Amino acid sequence: MEQEARIAACLRAGDLYGAATLSVEVYGPEVLGFLVTLLRDEQDASEAFSQACEDLWKGLARFEGRSSFRTWFYTLARHAAARLRRSPQRAARRRVPLSEISELAAGVRSRTLPFLRGEVKHRLAEIRDALDESDRALLVLRVDRDMDWKDIARVFSPGIDSEQELARVSARLRKRFQLVKEEIRERAQELGLLHENDR
Repeated sequence: MEQEARIAACLRAGDLYGAATLSVEVYGPEVLGFLVTLLRDEQDASEAFSQACEDLWKGLARFEGRSSFRTWFYTLARHAAARLRRSPQRAARRRVPLSEISELAAGVRSRTLPFLRGEVKHRLAEIRDALDESDRALLVLRVDRDMDWKDIARVFSPGIDSEQELARVSARLRKRFQLVKEEIRERAQELGLLHENDR
């Protein structure tokens, strides 16, 4: 992918700011959309997105390339969302400002959130919101972001080192995805969203 090569070139050249900027500009809107779906709250999603952007900035020098930048950004976002959920004092806490990356994240939010509000259909949102957080994440990564199963496994289990373990986690997630699809189909039928020939 051209974007991945451009980000990697910046990183090889020691241009951390360029790599961070490209990562956030290229993948930021889709990662923010993922967080909105995952957390079901724009303010929480914005907070988690800011944290993920900061984590990306702080971790770029140590990025080992075991996954794509896109997959790594989603992993950071998922971890930021989990930390946000666990932190009841999150509003009182203030992180060290990273003005340049924070401004970039703010720009992505201002362009993406209004678009997401206009695109999300009420009934589809009801079905997604009824799923648990892990199932929503799985659905977005596979359906909306068209990630392959190995990358999804890396987002869900970032410490995987062996191909065998990666294949095992991928297979487990594929099975879970089938169950999620069946659950969505049942709920869509209950809400009358499927025509007779779709059932």
